[in-house]
Amino acid sequence: MRELALIEAPSVLGLRPSGVQDLPAALIAAGLPRRLGAARAGRVEAPAYDPARDAETGIRNAAAIARYSAALADAVGEVLDGGRFPVVLGGDCSILLGGLLALRRRGRYGLLFLDGHTDFYQPAAEPLGEAASMELALATGRGPGPLTDLEERGPLVRDEDVVAFGFRDAEESAEAGMQPLPPGLHAFGLDDVRATGAAAAARRAVGLLSGGESAGHWVHLDVDVLDDALMPAVDYRQPGGLSWAELEDVLRIALASERAVGFDVTIFNPRLDEGGTLAARLTECLGHGLSAAAR
Repeated sequence: MRELALIEAPSVLGLRPSGVQDLPAALIAAGLPRRLGAARAGRVEAPAYDPARDAETGIRNAAAIARYSAALADAVGEVLDGGRFPVVLGGDCSILLGGLLALRRRGRYGLLFLDGHTDFYQPAAEPLGEAASMELALATGRGPGPLTDLEERGPLVRDEDVVAFGFRDAEESAEAGMQPLPPGLHAFGLDDVRATGAAAAARRAVGLLSGGESAGHWVHLDVDVLDDALMPAVDYRQPGGLSWAELEDVLRIALASERAVGFDVTIFNPRLDEGGTLAARLTECLGHGLSAAAR
């Protein structure tokens, strides 16, 4: 059995103070620690949010995100050093950089990227300069140096060690001028997932992550990978997405492997969840999926 350890990472540096900073408190109040049998391993507070766009990088809060990523990597590293499995509760998607930096300090690792968006924007194409629309690009070394070469360890992941899974924003991102996903990065759009079935696609994704030279993989979950009709409590909505059952299958398969070494969940906005019903359902889903990581 692996012990799960919850790290709260309520950063909005890559987005704005919209409410996603309340995700950790909402899931904890909904009973996530009890459902997972998980210890609470601390909270990493973010610097104050600055809405100004950095002149050098074109990204809001770029220097603060770099500092926060290092602090979060320290917290994740402590959990890993204790032989436990880190479960990071965001926050916006830029917190992914902290988890990956913790792994990069240890060697070469991969990434299963579960997100309704590809988040591969370059600063020139991102209208607001939000790093939460760029984190996959930054993690693979594309973008300004202060965020692509953290601690001179960039890139945090190699293209061939990444699977982007469940995205459905191809038309939207192309119209906005987002740089295309590189050919070496494994891309499983929502249509691809549906063509083979979510469970079969997840097994194929884990097979790709296990077949290279990496030592294991991190799993990133942006809850907007879910069907918008089921999970409307997100800041950038778009129609379609995975069902709860499909997401639970994907998480169980992705996290059952011994090569799964950490997990984060982002973007759920409790302020858009009147009555807390979505927090309760998300907690149930994570309980089903993360139970595989504990075994």
